[in-house]
Amino acid sequence: MTMKAIRTVLACIRKADNTYNLINHGDKIVIGLSGGKDSVSLLYCLSLYQKFSHTDFIVQPVMLDLGFDNFDPSKMEAFCTSLGYKLIVHDSKEVYKILKIKQEGSHLPCSICSRMKKAAINKVAKELGFNKVAFAHHADDAVETLLMNEIYGARIATFSPKMHLENADIDFIRPFTLVREKDIIRLVKEENLPVSLSTCPADKHTRREDIKQLLNDIYKAYPESKDNFLTMLSNYTKEDLWGKEIYYQINNDGLSLKPVISKDDFVEVLKIRKTVYIDEQHISYEDEFELDKESETNTFLIYLYREPIGTIRYRQTGDREFKLERFAVITKYRHKGYGKEAFNFLVNKIAGEYNPCYIYFHAQYSLLNYYQNLGFSPNGEIFDDANIPHIKMEKYF
Repeated sequence: MTMKAIRTVLACIRKADNTYNLINHGDKIVIGLSGGKDSVSLLYCLSLYQKFSHTDFIVQPVMLDLGFDNFDPSKMEAFCTSLGYKLIVHDSKEVYKILKIKQEGSHLPCSICSRMKKAAINKVAKELGFNKVAFAHHADDAVETLLMNEIYGARIATFSPKMHLENADIDFIRPFTLVREKDIIRLVKEENLPVSLSTCPADKHTRREDIKQLLNDIYKAYPESKDNFLTMLSNYTKEDLWGKEIYYQINNDGLSLKPVISKDDFVEVLKIRKTVYIDEQHISYEDEFELDKESETNTFLIYLYREPIGTIRYRQTGDREFKLERFAVITKYRHKGYGKEAFNFLVNKIAGEYNPCYIYFHAQYSLLNYYQNLGFSPNGEIFDDANIPHIKMEKYF
């Protein structure tokens, strides 16, 4: 006998909650309600989860009026009322206006729409004083997103069950992370949940639909792949990709540049920066370690054979504009040309990928001649940073 869908889905929510620490006492959670089967099911299930999870939290459904034709929230207002909630409808009509401006051919840009929807609902959450936002992305969405990123983006990535959005100071959670779409479809039918038709002009005409069909074909040919693909996303003990083995060859004498990927890599970076900036130059921990910026950068270790001897990083600050930061080589490897070779290699790598581009950095003024010899020119006045004279250096490519 098949278990009722509501029990299956609630069990998956509990497992995701316990695994990824999604919902805590005192949480105030905005639920993004589109009217589709997924978001309607999420609101319904969390209204039940409140009752048996022994976690004290509240939810608030929010619907965005994105400006699409035939938008009508009345069915969702009635549904929310039946569950004891008052639906908030937020005017976000500017989304469709912007999408039409950005439209290429007959397709609206889904990625821009997704970002704007998140920004709009985060704004509502902040105005209400809520600390979390929940969307109804499910397990099959996660696998589809992984394949889309691999095919169209050349990267291995999918969305996270939980993430903290620094700029909005909001936790974004996905309680349906482990829920299968087929169980959501069963749930809607068994519980007779109301579902509104999508008003998006691009509905059912997206790359995601193509990927969904491709995956269905794979599942038919290889049934075990369906569970394995989902398990793979959290199977960190079996991860074995090439990224951690990248050591860009700078020269043939053992000098290389390694992207910082693992926790061990980052520890080596911190050790080098502590030695050079804090111990040698007496810069304070507060000035040196700006934790809010660490995740925004592309950081590298400079290796001599298998020994880390320095570090450098960059971040994109504008369209084809890049800032170099935290370039440091430990004392015993200075004045041997290693730093100069690593610096030039990274600069040429960025310029090769993004030409034309603009690269700049804030150099300690005592090293002005060093960087001029590397082809960079000073621009502007001398200024203090961490009580050390600096000057802006720049170069156009």
